[in-house]
Amino acid sequence: MSEIRYTKEHEWVRLDGEVATVGITDHAQESLGDIVFVELPEVGRTVTAGEACAVVESVKAASDVFAPLAGTVSEANQAIVDEPSLVNQKADTDAWFFRLTGVDAGAFAGLMDAAAYKVFVENE
Repeated sequence: MSEIRYTKEHEWVRLDGEVATVGITDHAQESLGDIVFVELPEVGRTVTAGEACAVVESVKAASDVFAPLAGTVSEANQAIVDEPSLVNQKADTDAWFFRLTGVDAGAFAGLMDAAAYKVFVENE
């Protein structure tokens, strides 16, 4: 069964075996407003944890999306490039941004779980 963890930059990451799927949280998309543009990292790019590797723009602001874990980009979600509003509609599910392979499960365990993220958002 996959587990979801969260970052202080409002990314979520779901680890399914060796593959980590990354997106922005529902809280993040609500804060941004109507998403109008998404730029994703190239497949094959190696990223470090905390590295800005994608961009999401709304009618209000542009924001970097950071890699929550180090790894290699194995897939980018072209659907949200073609239709950025999907991020507003399905931020926590279908509107993932990219997938990473070669990630450290220990680093994943160090990210916030859902309860800790909820407290973080409430105290932000």
